[in-house]
Formats: sequence, structure tokens, C-alpha cells
Amino acid sequence: MPLYEYRCEACGHEMELLVARMGEDPGEACEKCGKKSLKRKLSTFAAHSASPAAGPPKGEKCGSCSDGACPYAGGG
Repeated sequence: MPLYEYRCEACGHEMELLVARMGEDPGEACEKCGKKSLKRKLSTFAAHSASPAAGPPKGEKCGSCSDGACPYAGGG
């Protein structure tokens, strides 16, 4: 079952619920105020990249340049 984030429109409390099917009303009441006014939030996905595009901290070499002419070493 997927985990969805909900926000209570009555009190603003945010919570997570396991819901059997997407689009299905969770049928749950807010755990803070007890009202059945939950609205599903738009969740974002976390993504991790090992891309060297960001580069190392300013002034440090990335370690992948074999000729020593690292474009990141100059801080830019």
C-alpha cells in the first residue's frame, strides 16, 4: 500500500496515511482535531545524483581529471 501525505483543511495538521488504492478516500479523521477534512498533498520525490555537475567545494579538485587541469579547481 502506498503512503500518502494529507493536510487537514480544518486545522492545518499534516499527517501520512497508508491508502489501499490511489484516489480512494482515506476515510480517516485528522489525528489532531478529529474532523474528516483531509486533503491529499502533492508529494515530491527525492532524487540523488552522483553527477559531477555540481563539482567539489571551491578551490578543490574533483579527483577525476587525469591531466591535472581540473575545471573546478579554479573555483568555477
